[in-house]
This record gives sequence, C-alpha cells and structure tokens, in this order.
Amino acid sequence: MMFGVTGIPIRTQLGLDSTEFGILTATPVLSGAIFRLPLGIWTDRLGGRRIMFALLIGCAVPVWISAYATTLWQFLLLGLALGLVGAAFSVGTPYVARFFSKEQRGFAMGFFGAGTIGAALNMFVAPSLITAYGWQMVPKVYAVVLIVTAVIFWIFSAPDPARTAAAPSMVKQLSVLRDPRVWKYCQYYSIVFGGFTALSVWMPQYFKSEYELSIAQAALLAACFALPAGVFRALGGWLSDRFGAHAVTWWVLWVAWVCLFILSYPRTDLIVHTIHGPAGFSIALPSWLFTALLFILGVAFALGMASTFKYIGDDFPDNMGAVSGIVGMVGGLGGFLLPIMFGAILDRLGVNSSCFMLLYGIVWVSLILNYLTEVRRTPVMGETMGIELLTPEMPR
Repeated sequence: MMFGVTGIPIRTQLGLDSTEFGILTATPVLSGAIFRLPLGIWTDRLGGRRIMFALLIGCAVPVWISAYATTLWQFLLLGLALGLVGAAFSVGTPYVARFFSKEQRGFAMGFFGAGTIGAALNMFVAPSLITAYGWQMVPKVYAVVLIVTAVIFWIFSAPDPARTAAAPSMVKQLSVLRDPRVWKYCQYYSIVFGGFTALSVWMPQYFKSEYELSIAQAALLAACFALPAGVFRALGGWLSDRFGAHAVTWWVLWVAWVCLFILSYPRTDLIVHTIHGPAGFSIALPSWLFTALLFILGVAFALGMASTFKYIGDDFPDNMGAVSGIVGMVGGLGGFLLPIMFGAILDRLGVNSSCFMLLYGIVWVSLILNYLTEVRRTPVMGETMGIELLTPEMPR
C-alpha cells in the first residue's frame, strides 16, 4: 500500500497520467497475487513459520532500494519485488488456522487478517514522513520495520503443528482447481479483497482530486476506508463462526451494493426550467457523507474477507494452503487490475466516481452468483420448524 501515498509526489515528479499512476500503484499487487498460490502450496509442505520469516527478510531489500528509484521502469521493477510481501497472507492463514478447531477457525483467521490494519497505518505514517523528510524516507522506514517484525516473529512464534498425514502431492493439491466452489470463492474475494486493495491505493489521490485536499488530509480521510478492513476482520470471522459464512457473505454483498450505488453518482449540476425561470440544483456528496459511506463499505469488505476464508476453512480443511493461495491469487489480481482500470476509465470519462461504477457492477455479478448457487439451495425458515413450504425447486 506504500505507493498509494508516496505515489502522489512520485506522480508529480515523473509527470504521470491517471493510467500510469494506476499501473504504478497496482504493480506490487501483481506479484503479491501471482505468488500466493506457490507460497500457499509451500506452506502446506514446508510449514508457515519458515516461509513467513524468509518472506519478511527477503522483501525488506527491494523496499529499501525503492527509495533510490528515479524512473518509472525502476519503480515498476522494484514494485514487482516488494509486492511479494503481499503474498504473506497465503502463508499466515493456513499456519494460524491449523492451531484451532473448526468452530474457532473463522475468528482465528479473521484475527490474523486484522493485520491489514497496516494499510490504514500507512495513511498516517507515510504523509508525516513525506512532510518531514521527503517520500524517500518512507520505504527506508518500512524496510527496517519488516526486518524487526521478522525477528520478533521468529523468536515468539510457535512451530507448525504436527500434521496427521503426509503432505499431499502438488498434483493433488492443484486438483482443487476442478472444484467449482473454489472459483466461486475467487469471485467473492476478487471484490472484497481486490476492491479493498484497489480503493486503498486509489482513495488518497481521489480525495485530493475530488475535494482538493492536501496529501495529509487526503490520506487521513482515506484511512477511514482502510482502517475498518483490519479492525472488523476479526469480527467477520466471529460472525462467520456464529451464523455461517453464507449468511455473512450475502449481507456483505447487499451492503456493498447499496454503498457503491450512492458513491457512483457523480457531482452533477442541474438546471430546471420552471415557470419562474431557470432554477439550478447541485447534486454532490459532501466530504463527510462520502467518508461515512466509504467507512461502511470498508466494514462490509472486512467482514466479506473473513467470511470467504471461513468458507475455505470449512470446505477444504486438509488443503487450505493451496485453496487459500488460489483464492488469494485471484483476489490479488483483482487488486492489481482494478487500479489500472480505474485510471483508464478516468482518463476516458473524466469522472472521478467511475471507479465506484465499476465496483458496483462487479458486486452485482457476485450477488447473482450467490443467489443462484446458495440462496436458492438454502432451506427456508418454515422448513426448520416442520412446516412444508413451496420453494422454486419444489414441484407443486
């Protein structure tokens, strides 16, 4: 998420347009997405503790070097390298989940996922460092933090729990790709995680452009979206344990759909010809209302990220590394493609809210998929009380 804030002065320095800015902010997400699958498989085979430690140490190097980049191709190349740290989620999720029973697994994975609060902390830390020392100081500080985190993790983390059976072969692990449930969860995660990632890096410049705020003010308001994704992810895991992954996902998609519908409406000036002459009206979301809706959307995405991985923990307990890697990879690819699409659509239409229009369409597809594959198969309340009711699948 670092380029979401440092990318603003970098954009000015390099003279980037919206599409190029989208590519800059999305490039780290690409490598993080691609490597989620192999890292998830290696976690199943080698253990999460060793893989996580190596990943944190290795990624500190390109993060530090990025402070010395001066051209776009250098930023893109280093972005591919430093983005590997984003694949840590496919390492930590199966590592943490195996310490807990099925009934506690949703909350455990959600609590681990609360680490995405770092995206919100970035909104506070990076602007302060940029103001005091320039953007080059941000990657240097983050590289040191990665190394310190790796050392603390290695000292205090528990060894991987012993497996009751030998690790499956890679061919068997990849056989889950034939299961349609995996691709359905990929669709869900592409919006809840991909949308979260894309908006996290896009919102600072959105606030700056739409409301003419400073970098510090824009980053502060953007944190209102990124912060809930960390704080409420543990709650999403608990709710999924309590009410089931399907119920949480269904309501998450509806809440996101409503928020995105309102956020999509562009700033508009209307002139109505009345009997007393032309009357002008302006339709626009004030910054406080926009931020409030963004906060609700962030909460919904946080709950959805947790419920998606609850699905995985319940349906694929013996192959969580591979499945979480696949789902995480597709979600990460969504986070990579969406900022580029945001920039391309913005360059084409010139409407800032076009990014929300795109996400609105994706959520609509997810709602239809959820209804066709789960809602129509879910028993209605009357059946649980012994009352025979007609459903669309039951002949009269």
